[in-house]
Amino acid sequence: MSEPHASPATPPRARLLVVDDDADMLRLLSMRLGAAGYQVSAVGSAEAALSQLDVERPQLVLSDVRLPGKDGLALFDEIRTRHPSLPVILLTAHGTIPDAVEATSRGVFTYLTKPYDAKELLEKIAQALALGAPASAHPQANEAWRSEIVSRSNRMADLLAEARLVAQSDASVLLRGDSGAGKELLAHAIHRASPRAAKPFIAVNCGAIPEALLESELFGHVKGAFTDAVANHKGLFQAADGGTLLLDEIGDMPPALQVKLLRVLQERAVRPLGSSQSLPVDVRIISATHRDLEAAMATGQFREDLYYRLNVVTLTLPTLAERREDIALLANHFLSKLAAKYGKRSSGFAPEALKALTMAAWPGNVRQLYNVVEQVCALSTTPLVSLALVQRALRTPSVEVLSFTDARQRFERAYLVDLLKMTDGNVADAARLAQRNRTEFYRLLQKHALTPGVFKSEAGNSAASDPVADS
Repeated sequence: MSEPHASPATPPRARLLVVDDDADMLRLLSMRLGAAGYQVSAVGSAEAALSQLDVERPQLVLSDVRLPGKDGLALFDEIRTRHPSLPVILLTAHGTIPDAVEATSRGVFTYLTKPYDAKELLEKIAQALALGAPASAHPQANEAWRSEIVSRSNRMADLLAEARLVAQSDASVLLRGDSGAGKELLAHAIHRASPRAAKPFIAVNCGAIPEALLESELFGHVKGAFTDAVANHKGLFQAADGGTLLLDEIGDMPPALQVKLLRVLQERAVRPLGSSQSLPVDVRIISATHRDLEAAMATGQFREDLYYRLNVVTLTLPTLAERREDIALLANHFLSKLAAKYGKRSSGFAPEALKALTMAAWPGNVRQLYNVVEQVCALSTTPLVSLALVQRALRTPSVEVLSFTDARQRFERAYLVDLLKMTDGNVADAARLAQRNRTEFYRLLQKHALTPGVFKSEAGNSAASDPVADS
């Protein structure tokens, strides 16, 4: 078997999840992939792999087909359901080749037979990674496109992976999500990840501009088109030429303008108000809404033909309540920025204050969190933000903290994952929150193949990269 060499196509420090119940094979794969420049998390079962995916999202999964419990094909089916854009490569013995061939028809990136050729393995991994995240000569460039989006949530990681893929095309994108969830930030990130990044990104709120002005804002006008048209005015479509135009709150666009927008999208040209001549435009359209467009179509408030023009790819942002592991991260990030803005000395939130933020309902999502942090920062007279200040700023009911028994009946494993994320992998704190002793809590973690160390932001990475750490 030839010795591996780092492929020039290898993305910088891509993270791989390797699954094999043979400890020697697991150790060998981890060493060779690590030597090729990858970060490797290694586990010995499909169940442990799914647990690992709850902690961190790799760029690729490499799994043996034959595993105890769930086999590699069942693992692939679970991954395809949870993370449809995550590539999977299977390692198979000759006896399971028919199964592996069938799996490739269902979406497995490829399969390799044992004993595998190391050079071929590295080539296949590089090819799979290149489809999801093109390599960059500068490692920082791989993350710069999404630098404004602060998250450690696996749900957000999956969304961003899909956004990165769609950014490479010119397909129209419809962003769905509640108000304040971050749709404009995601639209800007898609623009920065696209070939249009050097051209303008322009956002317009279709619900905030009166109907009489919106047409002129979008398409422009010529001098004399109406009473106040004292000069030619270039519309936002022309201003965004070569770049990206975000049509925010597209569901609030008046029906008459929907017809004109559809014509622009079909003809890829705009006709300014008062002009008889159409002007070609090259614009990538991203639209966003918190409204139910299907219901609006049913009542005739939104055109079906326009909907299908805009909705080539749909990306849905989770609410802040659906990504609670991000709340503390976002709160501290906002506090750091706002403390600098207001000239305040800040050392963070008191533990009780951070817990109150984590358990709040957040109907206004990330925008509401920012406003709350801005208020407590402006009013704080001490470096440490107190619980009282946070409670005053929230003025909303908190989410009920579930007892361990109720949580186990609903979804025991998800409850344990959330606790470990909230406590950064501290078992004593997690057990205290669950109202269980440490011995019993460790048994529950073992039952669900959860390793506390991988939930630690720093220590978790090194522990997860040790193929024998979980054995």
